[in-house]
Amino acid sequence: MSQDPYRYFRLEARELLDQCGQSVLDLENGGAPAPLVQRLLRLAHTLKGAARVVRQAEIADHAHAMEDVLSPLRDTAGPVARTSIEAVLARLKAIGALLPGLAVRDPAEAPRLARPAAEEETRTVRADLAEMDAVLDGVSETHALVGNLRGTASGIEQAQHLVDLLLAQLAPGRQRGAVPADGSLDRTQAIAEQLRRRFGGIARTLEQTLDQMDRELHQLRDAAERLRLAPVGSLFAVLERTARDTAETLAKRVVFIGTGAELRLDSHVLGAVQAALIQIVRNAVAHGIEPADERRRAGKPEAGRIEVSVTRRGQNFAFECRDDGRGVDFEAVRRAALNCGLARAEVQSLDAAALMRLLLQGGVSTAGAVTPVAGRGVGLDIVRDALDRLGGEVAIRTEPGRGTVLELIVPASLAAMEALLVEVGAERLAVPLDAVRRTLRLGAGDVARAAAGTAAVFDGRAIAFMPLAKLLGAGAWPDGRAWTALVVESKKGQAAIGIDRLLGTARIVVRPLPPQAACGEAVAGATLDAEGNPMLVLDAEGLVAAVVSAAAGLPDAAPARRKVLVIDDSLTTRMLEQSILESAGYEVDVAISAEEGLEAARREPYALFLVDVEMPGMDGFAFVERVRADPGLHHVPAILVTSRNAPEDRRRGRDAGAQGYVVKSEFDQAALLSLIRPLVE
Repeated sequence: MSQDPYRYFRLEARELLDQCGQSVLDLENGGAPAPLVQRLLRLAHTLKGAARVVRQAEIADHAHAMEDVLSPLRDTAGPVARTSIEAVLARLKAIGALLPGLAVRDPAEAPRLARPAAEEETRTVRADLAEMDAVLDGVSETHALVGNLRGTASGIEQAQHLVDLLLAQLAPGRQRGAVPADGSLDRTQAIAEQLRRRFGGIARTLEQTLDQMDRELHQLRDAAERLRLAPVGSLFAVLERTARDTAETLAKRVVFIGTGAELRLDSHVLGAVQAALIQIVRNAVAHGIEPADERRRAGKPEAGRIEVSVTRRGQNFAFECRDDGRGVDFEAVRRAALNCGLARAEVQSLDAAALMRLLLQGGVSTAGAVTPVAGRGVGLDIVRDALDRLGGEVAIRTEPGRGTVLELIVPASLAAMEALLVEVGAERLAVPLDAVRRTLRLGAGDVARAAAGTAAVFDGRAIAFMPLAKLLGAGAWPDGRAWTALVVESKKGQAAIGIDRLLGTARIVVRPLPPQAACGEAVAGATLDAEGNPMLVLDAEGLVAAVVSAAAGLPDAAPARRKVLVIDDSLTTRMLEQSILESAGYEVDVAISAEEGLEAARREPYALFLVDVEMPGMDGFAFVERVRADPGLHHVPAILVTSRNAPEDRRRGRDAGAQGYVVKSEFDQAALLSLIRPLVE
């Protein structure tokens, strides 16, 4: 069975069938129909996707047929017809009949292979998380008891020392010849000698037993933690297969990339997230990645790119799926919202952020027709259901023509990592090893303290420096001392932290801190050291941010980014201007016409308009005139960007109320930013 390609699919499929069966029973017994039908739709959709991953088309077709039955009943308020329930049950029965023979290559082998598949179900057990946590807590408590026993062992050593003192007291009397005739001194000395030997034997046995118990407890704790943890890399094989199979079904080409495979997370978290990520990857291929000819026309590689990355962020984990496709089609979302019964006026008033929220609510599909891959609006229901169970959050960002990023943030219950153990005063702490770029020895003259901040020199440049004890609020900053320092790197940059001593590396399992013990953004959680004592684990992102902020005396919050609206009917010009402005730190929205730009300007507050002159419909001059006549917008500066360089055109721009006029043939990035900066600040 080790070569059985369907082993895990059978387990998942049986679990999904059990959940479907229970939901159908609840429907029959008068349960609330709408949520039960929506749950059945999610389960059928998940089963269909899993079946397609392992190329079981017949099972996928049965699940697809279940969706056909259930989709019209999504928002039903009354009881579900008996015929619909029987149709779903028939599909469940058909799928159940197909599962035992999945590994069969030759029909003659079916009787022989069906039995191991059935036996596998009874041998495979899913560990209960609460019971696993109870085991880990019990190990920790036992570790503490072992520590107490070591105190008892110390008491035995003290008793042995007292016996040695007694023997020393008896020796002088024997040497002076003052020995009682009744032999009592000999008996006392013999008893004392016997006590010394007995105490010595007990002390040695107890020490050996305690050492062995320590080793066994460490092994037990490691084994229990391994049962709770699973490698992130196990996700990527399934996700890559999902991406390739979906692309093949839709005659597209994709390249899948996964990063973060070395992390190990709570298997409960990973299992819940897997179904959501499968759906997200499928959506990215179906709705985001363009066909090869369309990508060629847009100047993109023929094969689309799907990248899934997993990173730790404080006490959370971020699962990010990024594609380089066409982005979210907001007009398609508006059309889908109208089809779902929303009022036209309400739909037309929705901005990009509101449309994103609507899309994430589920039940909305931008597909033109129902296909085996998409079209029912069930996919994001699965994502939302997984996050509801985990207490996570979802965010989506899109850029027309350049792709979409969908990010799941889930709390981490357990995670394994390689860590560098350090000592600060009497406290031991752990720093993620993959975030440590180098260790340094800094003399007193290597750290510069000034009003502008505190820095140390690394690779010929200054980086923020702070003693870890000071950062954690553990006392004053001593002057004139040397430091052992760690250079820690995150997405926010680099920082050096001063410590007292390096203790070495270890593989640790991180647990989140309870809410009442929160220690700030620099702390990711806690772990247990070799003696079973708790030890704080630092977070690289939060640590760098805290060091930079504390060293420079700056507030934690970053200043708000100014928002600019770019209006141009040319895709090339829009993308160029957007890239320049975003690189300079501005937040940028785009519009493809003056009419669309005017609607956006009335919905969102902007610091500046960058407007093309020659556009279909309303031109740039008319846009600026309309803005100046609008009491709510007349204060917003506008710059015209055009290929027209005649003096009368420049004059018309000034008369309309534009604060700047940029000729495309003379376009200069630095000049544009110099023109914008005083207008928005």
